[in-house]
Amino acid sequence: MIVLADILSATLIFAIPLLLVALGGMFSERSGTVNIALEGIMIIGALSSSLYLKFANTSGFGAANPQLAMLIAVIVAAFSGVIYALLLAFAAVSLRADQTIGGTALNMLAPAFAIVLTWAIQGQGQTTIYIPTWIRITPEAFGLARSQNPAFFEALIFKNFYLTTPIAFLLLAVAVILLYKTKFGLRLRSCGEHPQAADSVGINVYKIRYVGVMMSGFLAGIGGLAYTIAAGSGFQSTVSGYGFLALAVMIFGNWKPVRIFGAAMFFALFKVIGSYSGSLSFLPSFSGIKNSQYIYQMLPYIVTMIVLVFTSGKSRAPKAEGIPYDKSKR
Repeated sequence: MIVLADILSATLIFAIPLLLVALGGMFSERSGTVNIALEGIMIIGALSSSLYLKFANTSGFGAANPQLAMLIAVIVAAFSGVIYALLLAFAAVSLRADQTIGGTALNMLAPAFAIVLTWAIQGQGQTTIYIPTWIRITPEAFGLARSQNPAFFEALIFKNFYLTTPIAFLLLAVAVILLYKTKFGLRLRSCGEHPQAADSVGINVYKIRYVGVMMSGFLAGIGGLAYTIAAGSGFQSTVSGYGFLALAVMIFGNWKPVRIFGAAMFFALFKVIGSYSGSLSFLPSFSGIKNSQYIYQMLPYIVTMIVLVFTSGKSRAPKAEGIPYDKSKR
């Protein structure tokens, strides 16, 4: 039962960055702008928040106020993501540049910038920014005693419990309400479906698309921090393709928040199965194959390709996504 609790807990913590980043991609593409730069935005969000946590740890502020420091780190990640996403918004919306090329360029820039800045701060060759241990929420924070042999629910809740988890569920609820229950959500969806019709009733398509891309930066920046926490080894100038995996989650979730959450849990489960493959007796061992442990580590990406093959034809993307809007054309 404890192994099951560990698997469920790990699945949730790896699903959180996928959920956040895929929601960010959803807002951008619902407004009509394809955001391939999610990977790069995650890296920038993780970089800035990890540097802040390093500062909070050395200054002693974090150890004295762990969750306040963690909340500030989330805010730092979010707004650094917004700033980086504005580069894509300017290129795609204002300059009407190719959105795929612009996003790819930002993805290439982010890890290089992260390495240069990290080396400049920590010294050449010191690429990893280590995350302090006090960021985890423990039973003591709720006035509960920590057990030597935790029961199922204690292991499920507290083994991988970080502030990013409740924040992600809050943002999921906000996304549902914002997209389907507000005037802004209707305008956002209309700009992604038929921007000319939206413009004809007085909606500023350029402004809405800017906001959509900025929202994607906000969420993907937090997702970068959430991934760094889930990886557990500190920030290493990469998010291991999680931004692209989040794009698959968004497509599998059909650009709908609740479905995106289900897709994130589905892909995260295979990620965790790959990590826990050695302790799961019902899985084939492949003992006769050299470096067989990498077979299960490939599992989430193989599943991604298989799922997209069978579901991409049924998914319905916003009709105007990826098409630069020109006010002079009808």
